[in-house]
Amino acid sequence: MILGIESTAHTFGIGLVENKKILCNVKDSYTTKKGGIIPIDAAKHHALVCDKVYEEALKKAEVNENEITAIAFSSAPGLSPCLIEGMKFAKRKAEELGIGVVCVNHCVAHLEIGRMTGAKDPVLLYASGANTQIIAYAGGKYRVFGETLDIGVGNFIDNFARYLDIGFPGGPKIQKLAEKGEYIELPYRLKGMDVAFSGILTKLKQIHDSGKYNVEDLAFSLQETVFAMLVEAAERALAHTDKKELLLGGGVGCNTRLQEMCKIMCKERGAKFFVPENSLLQDNGAMIAYLGEIMFNKGLGVKDKDIDKIDINSKERTDDVVVKWRE
Repeated sequence: MILGIESTAHTFGIGLVENKKILCNVKDSYTTKKGGIIPIDAAKHHALVCDKVYEEALKKAEVNENEITAIAFSSAPGLSPCLIEGMKFAKRKAEELGIGVVCVNHCVAHLEIGRMTGAKDPVLLYASGANTQIIAYAGGKYRVFGETLDIGVGNFIDNFARYLDIGFPGGPKIQKLAEKGEYIELPYRLKGMDVAFSGILTKLKQIHDSGKYNVEDLAFSLQETVFAMLVEAAERALAHTDKKELLLGGGVGCNTRLQEMCKIMCKERGAKFFVPENSLLQDNGAMIAYLGEIMFNKGLGVKDKDIDKIDINSKERTDDVVVKWRE
């Protein structure tokens, strides 16, 4: 039984997994009514709620902490203050229980948990706050075929939501506004399989300040333009790799319009589309535990006597990780 800790950004989550079965997936997230995420404040939130979330997870899974075999935690990438709180909690519990620790890359965990859907060898459209990448497994690594050239799609949406003064996280609120909007032409920034959002963000702010259009139209146009870019990049990756499956991952993947556009594209290509449930798309401890168990079973954990040597790596990329657990 592996316990997983997620703390890369606004969410502190704990999940328990045994034989690839999720026993629980509990979280507590830092939010604001105005403005965006403040890393130090998010880290303080994690320090305050960690023990409560831990106890709630054990209770929900109906297990005793002495049954835990090892602790996995998100060591990379993410906001350093938040990552450090997760690492501190993982080390503390591992030392109390006398068990080892597994360091898990958050982005790769999004990929691996997606395989629970039945996807065998997909192209992954990974759309989250800080990360936007088109990824596929090849030659012992997850290769990045396309990515954002500036900011992640989730941060882009949150930034515009913050400009509208509607709080954080902005994605669900933008989706709600978009339901009543009409299309306004925006810049379309796709270069090969890479995308860019900062110019679109500037244009949206300019249009908003002009007062000629309502926020519903801006939200609708944002989604239609940016999601079309992501889906086109994903389609190019499918053609380039000759793969027949598309997997959607990351918190922005919860958006029903993005899911709908992915489904349409896959149907037209004769490809299969996979998307996990929302609780596994958002940042969560279960995906850390899930990959942690796979890695632990391959001998990739750190023994309790070496726990002091563990550290975070806030800048580690998806394609930096050597995937030693896959055949």
